Amino acid sequence: MDISTGICRFGLWRVRVEWSEEAHLIHRISFTRSGDDSPVPQAVSRYLSGKAESFDPYGSIALSRGYPFYDIYKAVSEIPYGEVRTYSEIAEASGTHHRTVGVAMRRNPTPLIIPCHRVVSKTGLGGYSPDISIKKDLLNLEKKVLRKKSRSANAASDEDRTQDLNCV
Repeated sequence: MDISTGICRFGLWRVRVEWSEEAHLIHRISFTRSGDDSPVPQAVSRYLSGKAESFDPYGSIALSRGYPFYDIYKAVSEIPYGEVRTYSEIAEASGTHHRTVGVAMRRNPTPLIIPCHRVVSKTGLGGYSPDISIKKDLLNLEKKVLRKKSRSANAASDEDRTQDLNCV
């Protein structure tokens, strides 16, 4: 299987992506401070710019049955865009201990696709490697996109009501 590598910018960070085009699988995503921009799958750049909420058609290698922490990664991958769950909630959903969830999040090979930034502690954000600012930025990006969608939907709804009034 041919593996491609690319780097794109996300705020002050660079996002390094390793993927297989023919298998539509992302093998690794990591954050770094250096590196020259080079092509990444369009799904990744669209997500990071707030233009997409998923990575279709790409999936994560960690969502392959038999992969270590598969049940945890599956539960995390089902957290809706813009929402968060606690380590304890993920532990309950995957039938494991909340500390094991923390270990799995640290070892997550494909953050973003398995959105570990959406897993928080009961008392705050919890951790994120290599820097908690990335977790904050990703959560803020998702909130911003959802607010924008909500405003657009409300504007469309207001327009529909106005048109209804004009028809009377």
